[in-house]
Amino acid sequence: MTVPGPGYAITARVEAPASATAAGDLAVAVGRVGGVMTAFDVVESRTDSIIVDISCNALSEEHTHQITGALDALDGVRVRNVSDRTFLVHLGGKIEVTAKVGLRTREDLSRAYTPGVARVCQAIAARPEDARSLTIKRNTVAVVTDGSAVLGLGNLGAAAAMPVMEGKAALFKRFAGVDAWPVCLDTQDTEEIIRTVEVLAPAYGGINLEDIAAPACFEIEERLRDALDIPVFHDDQHGTAVVVLAALRNALRVVGKEMNDCRIVVCGVGAAGSAIIRLLLPLAPADLVAVDVEGIIHPDRPGLHPSLEWVAEQTNRERATGDLHDAMPGADVFIGVSAPNLLREVDIAGMADEAVVFALANPDPEIDPSIAQRHAHVVATGRSDYPNQINNVLAFPGIFRGLLDAHARGITDEMLLAAAAAIADVVAEPNPLFIVPSVFDNTVAPAVAGAVRKTVERAREGGGGPVAIGDALALGEETARAVETSDE
Repeated sequence: MTVPGPGYAITARVEAPASATAAGDLAVAVGRVGGVMTAFDVVESRTDSIIVDISCNALSEEHTHQITGALDALDGVRVRNVSDRTFLVHLGGKIEVTAKVGLRTREDLSRAYTPGVARVCQAIAARPEDARSLTIKRNTVAVVTDGSAVLGLGNLGAAAAMPVMEGKAALFKRFAGVDAWPVCLDTQDTEEIIRTVEVLAPAYGGINLEDIAAPACFEIEERLRDALDIPVFHDDQHGTAVVVLAALRNALRVVGKEMNDCRIVVCGVGAAGSAIIRLLLPLAPADLVAVDVEGIIHPDRPGLHPSLEWVAEQTNRERATGDLHDAMPGADVFIGVSAPNLLREVDIAGMADEAVVFALANPDPEIDPSIAQRHAHVVATGRSDYPNQINNVLAFPGIFRGLLDAHARGITDEMLLAAAAAIADVVAEPNPLFIVPSVFDNTVAPAVAGAVRKTVERAREGGGGPVAIGDALALGEETARAVETSDE
């Protein structure tokens, strides 16, 4: 059952009678309509009245109106104004640029800018690779979007995507010390996006693609990886896949099952679903059945999009047909990256014993977690108000920290698998309510960064290594192909 949370937090400034029961009356009014009071601060006190700020968590914007209405309806109480605490966080943006060097004297200015800076420019012109050590390139990532798939909200456009990209940049800095900057492109033309990123790339040590809709995101990522000499990472695909794989590894430890004995159902074969499948297949599950809005994916299904042809060939060994409900009986694991409320309680009840359910649609999962917990042994969601939150922030900061530290020129599935193992290993003793570490666990990003960096260094020492499953998965290649990568 959904509970009030900080995403819809408000602070109401209220004038109330200065009576002995005023505080209790206000608290009861909030609770009566299902709000959760988080703070009660007296701003001003008079002989006959008090001014208080009441902070509350709510379920929705409509619910905030119900809370303020309940306060306003009390005798002698007047709601003066209401502040939306989420909007206050975003007021003026969430990130800024600050100088790393002092500019207090003429000498400082002469070295940091003209004339001294000219010498550094000439050095980079002579040795372009020195840009990684002599500019912000060594620690800077572009967070690139076209706004075509913002969170679960759909095609909102570049401007409306900015708050998410700012938040992403803030997370990069907070968890891994990486300087990131939003690059919101006012185009959804694939060729324009690719060319724009190509011409912007010299300033950055890595590209993080974000909230770009499938199937365009697949082509954009693959072509940019081929064109650029810096890592290109689509977080909606690979960040999600890495954390899912880490969580699944620990969930199977909890239920005492091996991957090669498990039948897995993946619901949703867009950006995240395709990447999850790509990382799972090398681990040889007993079977993996992929389901999209049209039903179970199999080679004989008419009208398959090219992005699904490879999936059809590599999954569903029993050639099952039908819809999601037909795929569920006997499944050991369900992984949903699709849409709300697709599953029924009977679907979970019909899974194998000690089942694992990852219902990751956000904000509303494929099934109410409290219902899933009646039958599944381990349940995870994408929400912060339930145990086992599958959150990309466990992956992308550390992955880029490792890539930047190693001066990597690309990214492979081997690096992603190493990142997933590092996240899983942070949890020494998993249990049904704790299969992934907290996003605030300060050991996660360094562990992931170290695993990625070591993988890059091993590949460099060996002269490059194969990508585990070819990057062309999403373009419908008939077979995965090994490609040589260089991290020099």
